[in-house]
Amino acid sequence: MQDTSVADSLTAPDEAFQQPPSSLWRDALRHLIRKRSAVVGMVLLGILVFIAIFHPFLATHDPNVPMLDIPEEVAMGVRKRTPPCIHLLGCPEDQPQHILGLDGNVRDLYSRMLYGSKWSLLIGFTTMGFAIIVGTVLGAIGGYAGGWLDNLIMRFMDVLLAFPSLILAIAIVSVLGPGLINALLAIGIVYIPVYARIVRASVLSVRETDYVEADRALGVSPGRLLFHRILPNALTPLIVQGTLGIATAILDAAALSFLGLGAQPPMPEWGSMLGAERNQVFSAPHLVFFPGIAIMLTVLGFNLLGDGLRDALDPRLNQ
Repeated sequence: MQDTSVADSLTAPDEAFQQPPSSLWRDALRHLIRKRSAVVGMVLLGILVFIAIFHPFLATHDPNVPMLDIPEEVAMGVRKRTPPCIHLLGCPEDQPQHILGLDGNVRDLYSRMLYGSKWSLLIGFTTMGFAIIVGTVLGAIGGYAGGWLDNLIMRFMDVLLAFPSLILAIAIVSVLGPGLINALLAIGIVYIPVYARIVRASVLSVRETDYVEADRALGVSPGRLLFHRILPNALTPLIVQGTLGIATAILDAAALSFLGLGAQPPMPEWGSMLGAERNQVFSAPHLVFFPGIAIMLTVLGFNLLGDGLRDALDPRLNQ
């Protein structure tokens, strides 16, 4: 019996080896889900993404067509800056139904808000994508090459960081001319130094490790060594900073549009909607309240998710 039990114990598979191997991203996802603030951020961003994808089906009107062009609306007494009207909530049936009211050009605010979600996500991901790509290349080259090239790149980054981000973006847009494309380019340029410094610090800390030295001794090319062995270790801080940077980019784009330097009418962008109706705070508060709340919730969602990712990807906080 002892021989049989010993044989069974030797042939029985070890339960520890049956479990799937753990990884950084699987552990990070598990820790992220446990954080309530991060879950709230993901829910807010999930709603925003859903609206941005399905806004043509959720909107009730064309966002750029005034209600004065619709005979039925005119017959029912439509007028500009009408407050929200929902029949199910007591709005008179003889008045046109507009969930969030009408703006100063007699356009449906609800439809414009839905279409604005698409532009906010586009602004955030486009500007941060541009900044991350350019900043990663510059930081990686400077950190790996070192010497005069590193000093040249980093001193240029220091010059850009010496200016307040919004002031520098306004200056760049003033030179290039107002418009959404120029505003996106300006915001992207402003945040390149942030990611360049993050990547450079990661490259400097990784390039002297044992496995990098072993690859270098085996004759691995510098390009492959940099982009396949060193840069993957910089993904964690880039993801966290990029998530937080999207929120900042949306705020900066809204500020530029508010000043008339970003999105131009009739584009339904939340910042430009605020700027167009900024003098109607007391006479038509819904025109300022709803775009402002949309910007706040979007920025809050990215900030909560970014904070959750920072905690989940930091092994010191998950021990």
